[in-house]
Amino acid sequence: MNVEQKILTVEAPRELRIKQLHELTREELEAKKIITRVTTYTLRFLSEYFVNKGFEWIMPVILSKSTDPLWPDPDFSLEKRIEVEIYGEAVRTTQSMIVHKQVLVSLLAPKIFVFSPNIRIERRDRMHTGIHAYEFTQLDFEIRGAQSRDVRRFVEELLEEYVAFLKSSFSGEQQKLGTIGSLSFSTPFKVVDSRELREKYGPSWHETLRRELKEPLWVVNIPRQFYDYEDEETGLWDNYDLYVPRVGEILSGARREYKYEKIISKMKRDGVSPDNYKVLLSLAREGRLAPSAGAGIGVERLLLWVTGVEHIGALQLFPRVPGIVFDL
Repeated sequence: MNVEQKILTVEAPRELRIKQLHELTREELEAKKIITRVTTYTLRFLSEYFVNKGFEWIMPVILSKSTDPLWPDPDFSLEKRIEVEIYGEAVRTTQSMIVHKQVLVSLLAPKIFVFSPNIRIERRDRMHTGIHAYEFTQLDFEIRGAQSRDVRRFVEELLEEYVAFLKSSFSGEQQKLGTIGSLSFSTPFKVVDSRELREKYGPSWHETLRRELKEPLWVVNIPRQFYDYEDEETGLWDNYDLYVPRVGEILSGARREYKYEKIISKMKRDGVSPDNYKVLLSLAREGRLAPSAGAGIGVERLLLWVTGVEHIGALQLFPRVPGIVFDL
């Protein structure tokens, strides 16, 4: 067990003990400092990479009438939606900026990215997964006119350069960050249909992949929200999630629906209220919603993968673990 892993201690099978900063030993604080440096270098690399690739850097949206419904995603597990009233209007905290991304690439710029804070009050039983948090940051990006293969290749090239950058930046600390030094994979990543995984491993295929994966893997054709493109003739979904060893899914993305008839039909089918997406639907009806594709990368999960830390609560400076509310 390395120093980073010691930050998390499990006192009983169903009782999780996450240490806060003021509870850490001197050794554990030193490990936390290293994690913080990796986080700093990661954010610097990612922002520079996207800007150098011609993306516009957008500021995040925290409260909105329109946010990701997260339904009917099969991995849906919200215990509560945070809704507040401001100026006589009901708004929700951002669960992802997917709607805003589509509007931005349609009206403002062909390529955008944002470090978006997401609030998802997950079920309490997810405190033990190690990868779920009720507050996390997502690197969201969208590309006008892109196809799924374009996004997948872009991400593969990004990760190749990112891991090489970390190995170079932390060459003198390989002993303390053994996971970074041992990261190795080849591209392009293998692509597997989610139906094959369900047939092979059953409904818990997500967990099986976490345990058995040796290299990153694209999982495609996943039935979920209205904004992911679905072929009306074949019923296949043009979307993709990226799974990595030990952590599981670190990225979720898709080619987008942009035609009004399909979007409104899927909303009604899934029980999603069109009233929450008036601007999106108006743009689609007027033919002003552009075809696009994009994804969201969970920053904390990406860091879990490269650092080897076992639990997201041990990675975060101020833990946001399902079912646990700290003072800070």
